[in-house]
Parts: sequence; structure tokens; C-alpha cells
Amino acid sequence: MLYQQIAQNKRKTYLVFAIFFAILGLIGWVIGDLFFNSAISGVVIALVITIFYAVMIYFQSTSVVMQMNHAQPIKSVEQAPDLWHIVEDLAMVAKVPRPDIYIIDDPSPNAFATGRDPEHSAVAVTSGLYQMMDREELEGVLGHEISHIRNYDIRVSTISVALSSAIIFISSMLGNMYRWGWLFGSNNDRNDSRENNNNIIQIVLYIVGLLFAVLGPIIATIVRLAISRNREYLADASGVELTRNPQGLINALHKLEQASQPMQHVDDASAALYINDPQKGHHSVERLFDTHPPLADRIRRLEYM
Repeated sequence: MLYQQIAQNKRKTYLVFAIFFAILGLIGWVIGDLFFNSAISGVVIALVITIFYAVMIYFQSTSVVMQMNHAQPIKSVEQAPDLWHIVEDLAMVAKVPRPDIYIIDDPSPNAFATGRDPEHSAVAVTSGLYQMMDREELEGVLGHEISHIRNYDIRVSTISVALSSAIIFISSMLGNMYRWGWLFGSNNDRNDSRENNNNIIQIVLYIVGLLFAVLGPIIATIVRLAISRNREYLADASGVELTRNPQGLINALHKLEQASQPMQHVDDASAALYINDPQKGHHSVERLFDTHPPLADRIRRLEYM
């Protein structure tokens, strides 16, 4: 099952690219038709921006995502001995290169893994998690994250972050262009249509443009949903396989469940990478699009192992 999931995640990479490039192309079509009188020009602009984001984040995923989340690298074992040795040992058991290690200065307990493949990967934990968890619980959390690396979940996650960031940027640009064009535009056809009140197509296009500007963050959330909920269950099981100790992860998840403090600085595009919701459900609408299964469900599954 594990190797089937790895193969499925690799295939999912291309599916994510195809679906969301299509969505971004549609947004570009609206931009081009509204502001450049050329839908093709808008599509080209949107795809160029997206390719830039995708290439930048894919090939520099660790540094970009860590900067987004204000993570600082651990460069020597003396900085965090327990963390260093646990990651080193688990990577050896998982038969993957040791990922780079980062700490995020935040009291809320959390952790995530990122990268484009096991050879270019990293794990990050918050200072709150490092201080709260004992060694057994820390092993459970890091076993979960290194399983994401071994299972190639991180590749799908990285692409999702790239496309999510591109959608947020383009939607924001569309919103700004919409407001600028509505208030200060010099398009004579548009002005004539407003004065004559007979250009229905132009009005519809403006409404569509406004909807895309408003719905951009929701579309970005759908991008993050490209990361299947099932990957969390698989990473929990795979993590237990690495540590040979389900109780460590069970205890860690119990502590995460009880922690109610959200993280201080969370980048929306990478929020789905974390082992637990870093915003603690503060955005009630986004709870409808949860990327993680409830911690209680994950704990119950581990207790049956």
C-alpha cells in the first residue's frame, strides 16, 4: 500500500498542475478580455506569472517556504541536540537523506515537512512544540513528518503552495485592476457602454472579474485541498512504522488537540503543510475546506494499531 501511495502521489503532481493551470488560464482570460481587449494576452500573462511562481518554489521550495514561515535553520547538533539526533535516526530508518532542520520561534506547538523530493527536503518544528513534547512524543511527530518526505507527499504539497500563491497574487492583481479600471479607466468602449447602458456583455464581464477577485482566496484554498486528507492517516501509520511506538504519536496528538493558541505568523499558502491547523479554526469558512482530518479521528485510528 505504501509504494502504491507513493506512485499515486507522483501521478497526483501532474493532475494538480493540469487542473490549476486551467483555473489560472481562465482567470487570465478574464483579465485579458476586460483590460487588454485580448483574452489570449491575459492567459499568457497569468501563465507566465504561474510558471514563475511554480519554478521558483519548486526548485527553491525549502528556502521559500521557510522564509514564508519565519523559520531559522539548525546548522549544528549543538543548537538542538535532541531534535538533530531524532531526525538523523529516523531518516536512517526511513532510508532517506537527512532533511535540513529548522525551528520557528512560536509558542504554538506545530511542525511540517517540505521540499520537492527526499534529496531536497526539510522539517521544521515550532519552539513551542520542541519545548512541550518529551523525546518519545517528539519522535512521533518527526516520524510523521519524515513519512511525508518518504511518501513524496511533500512534492504535492510544494506544488500546491506554488499554485496557491500564484492564484492569490493574480486574484489580488485582478481586484486592483478592477478597482482601478472602474474608477479611473480610459477604455472608451467601456465608458460608452456605461453611458449608454446597453453593453450587457461588458457589464457581465465586470461582474465575473469582481467575482474572481473576491473568490481568489477560496480558489487558493481548493488548491490546498489537492493534498488529500488520506495522506495524514498514511503519514501517521508510516510514522509509527518508523518509530515502532504508536503511543508517542498518540500522546503528541493529544497535546496538539489540547493546545488552543494559534500560531502568531502563518502564511496562508503553506498553512496546510502543518501537522495541525496552525490557525486553530479562526477562519470558520475555511473549516468547511479542512485539509486535515480531526485529531480525534487520527488518535482513534492509532489506538487500534
